[in-house]
Amino acid sequence: MSASKTQMAYVISLDTGGTFTDVVVVGPDGSPVIGKALTTHDRIFSGMREAIAAAAAEKSLSLEQLLAQTGLLVYGTTRATNAIVTKRVAKTAFVTTAGFPDILVLKEAGKFDPHDFRTPYPDPYIARRHTFEVTERMSSEATVAIPFDERQARAVIGEIVAQKFEAVAVCFLWSVANGEHERRFGQLLDELAPGLPYTLSHELIPIVREYRRASATAIDASLKPLMQSHLRGLESDLRNAGYKGEILVSTTSGGCTNIDAMVAKPIYTIGSGPAMAPISARAYAAQERFGDNVIVCDTGGTTFDVGLVRDGRLTFTRETWLGLQYTGDLMGISAVDMRSVGAGGGSIAWIDEGGLMHVGPQSAGSEPGPACYGRGGLLPTVSDAAAVLGYFDPNYFLGGRMKLDVAAARGAIETISSRIGLTVQECSFRILTLASELMIRAIGDITINEGLDPRESAIVAGGGAAGMNIMLIAKELGCKRVILPKTASALSAAGMQYANIVAEETASHVTSTENFDLAGVGRILDSLTAKLHAFAEGLAHGKTDHAIEYIAEARYAGQVWELDTPIPSGHLKDLASVAELQEEFHRTHERVFAVRDEGSAVEFINWKARLSIPLADPPSPIAHADIVDAASGSKDPVPRRDCYFGDARAVATPIYKARNIAPGMRITGPAIVEEPTTTLVVYPGMSVTLSAAGNYLLDI
Repeated sequence: MSASKTQMAYVISLDTGGTFTDVVVVGPDGSPVIGKALTTHDRIFSGMREAIAAAAAEKSLSLEQLLAQTGLLVYGTTRATNAIVTKRVAKTAFVTTAGFPDILVLKEAGKFDPHDFRTPYPDPYIARRHTFEVTERMSSEATVAIPFDERQARAVIGEIVAQKFEAVAVCFLWSVANGEHERRFGQLLDELAPGLPYTLSHELIPIVREYRRASATAIDASLKPLMQSHLRGLESDLRNAGYKGEILVSTTSGGCTNIDAMVAKPIYTIGSGPAMAPISARAYAAQERFGDNVIVCDTGGTTFDVGLVRDGRLTFTRETWLGLQYTGDLMGISAVDMRSVGAGGGSIAWIDEGGLMHVGPQSAGSEPGPACYGRGGLLPTVSDAAAVLGYFDPNYFLGGRMKLDVAAARGAIETISSRIGLTVQECSFRILTLASELMIRAIGDITINEGLDPRESAIVAGGGAAGMNIMLIAKELGCKRVILPKTASALSAAGMQYANIVAEETASHVTSTENFDLAGVGRILDSLTAKLHAFAEGLAHGKTDHAIEYIAEARYAGQVWELDTPIPSGHLKDLASVAELQEEFHRTHERVFAVRDEGSAVEFINWKARLSIPLADPPSPIAHADIVDAASGSKDPVPRRDCYFGDARAVATPIYKARNIAPGMRITGPAIVEEPTTTLVVYPGMSVTLSAAGNYLLDI
C-alpha cells in the first residue's frame, strides 16, 4: 500500500448509476464494505448520503464519523450521459470555418444498410440553425490561408448572446496545426460574453478528422454548464456534511482527476463509472492468479457493460458512440473500451406485433423501477423474473433494507405470459434466457470480433444483477475461470479504490516509416510531456511520483482506422527506436486481425502521452484455501426455498447467507448464495467456492 493511503483512515468511492448509487469504503484494515441506495436524480447527494450511511453502519460508524475520518473520496457519475440521452444539455452554439457548416450534419456518412431508405436521416448533435460561420482558414502546414475576420467574429458573438446560448463549441479547420484563430475567438468570447462557457477543439482533442473533433467539442461544450453546477454543488454538499478530505472524479480514460480538470473537460465524465470496472477486474484476476486476459461483465439495473483487459492493460478506443454507430454522436476522445447493451436488471420484457418476446433496451430505472420494488412499476423486468423464479429473498434485498413485492412482480410477468401461452415461471425463465443471449452477443462482439478467444480468458462479473445469470453466460462461452468478487455489486466503485490519477494529452503529427520525421515527433512528445508535468505539479496533494506512457495511433498505408500502439522505448530518439515501434505495430495488428504486412509502410497519425500517479496498490495474490464441501461441513440445517431453473417443477433449493460461508467452502448447485447487495444463483450441475481473498470462484 502506498504511503499516501496509509496516512488516511478511510477511502470512499462512489458510483451513481441510472438505478443504484454504489459506495465502497475501505479502512485501515484493507477490508471493503459496500453501501447501496436507489439513485436520487433530483438531488444526487440524497442517494449518496443514504449509501454512505449504509456503508458506515457496516463499520459501526455514523455518517458524520466516517466522513470525518476519510481522507479521499472518488466520485463517478452518469449525470453527463443521462443529460445527453434525455436531451437536457445546454443550448449550444457551434462555430466553425466559413464554408464548412455541415460537419455535424454529415457526421461520418456511414450506414449499415445502404438500401434502407426508410430510416430518417439522423439529427446532428447541435441543430444546423445553431451553427455560425466565421471567415478564416488555416492550412495543414500551419500557415494562415485566409486571415481571421475579427469584425465578423464579433458580430457572431453578438448573435450568440442575443439568442441566449448557454455554451459555445468552436471548431475551425486545421486548428490542430495552428490554433491561433480558435484562441482569438475564445479571447473575444471572454471580452464580449464573460462567463459564457466555451470549448476550443484544438485544446480538447487536437486530432485530424474534422467530424470527430467537432463532435467531441460540441458534446463537451454542451455539458459544461450542467457539470460545472453538478460537481461544484456536490463539493458543497460534501463540505456541508462535514467532509474535509480530497475529492477526485473518475474519468472515462481509466483513472481519476480533480474537480477543476473535470469542469474544464466534462466530456471525460461520460461513461466514467463503467470505465472503472476493468480496473477492478484486473486487480481481482491478479489476486486469484487468473491471468492477464480478462473479460469484464458489469450488469447494472439499466445496462450490461462489457470490456476487456488484454495482457494486463486496459483497452482504449476512439469509437465510442452515444447512441447507435453512425446515427448517434461520436465522442472521439480516447476512452476505455466498454460497450453497453440494454440488458440490465431493470430491462423491460415486451412482446412485439408478431408475438415474439424481447428484453430491453427500455429500462424501468430506479423511478419507478421494477414492479417487485413496490414503487409503482407495472412493466415486467429481468429483476421481476428473478423474483418470480424464487432467486431473491423478498425480505433480504439490499441486506433487508428493501422489501420486495413478489406478488407485484408476478402480476407484471402475467401481462405478457398470458399473451404467449406460458406459465409465469416459464415466461420468467425465458426472460432471463433472452437477457443472457443479449449479454453473450455483446461479449462476442468485444472478444471474438477482436481476435480474442473467450475460452482462454477469465471472466470477472460485477453489478448488482450479475449473479442472476453469469454462470449461464460463462457456460455458453466455454469460460472456465470465473470470478464474482465480494464487491461485485459495486464493481465500478471498487475499481476507483485501485485507480490512479490519470491525465492524457494528445497531438496530431502525420508521418510514415518511409520518411519518418524524427525531429517533429520528438517535439510533439516533448510538448505533451511538459503539459503532463505541469498537471502533476499543480495537484493539491503534491504527489510527484508518476509514470508517463507514450502511445502512437498507427495504421498500414491505405487503411482507414488506427490502432493504439505503445511506444516500447518511450521517446523516439533514433531510427532504431522507430524500428522497434514499427515492429510493435506489426505485433498489435497481427493480434487484432491475425495479419501482419511487413511490406507496407506504417503511418502514424496521432500521438498520446498518458500520465499515471498511483493512489493505492492493487491487492496482492493470496494463497488458495483448502476446499471443504458445504454440504458435509455444515453443522446446522440449511434453509431452503422453492426455485425454478427451467425444468417442469420448482426445486427445493439450499439458501446460503454470505456470513455463514468460510474461505474454501464449496457450494454445489442448485443453490442460492445471498450477499447483502447481490445474489448468486448456482445452477444445477455447477458449483462455487469462496476463495481465501473473499471472492467467489465459479466452477461451470
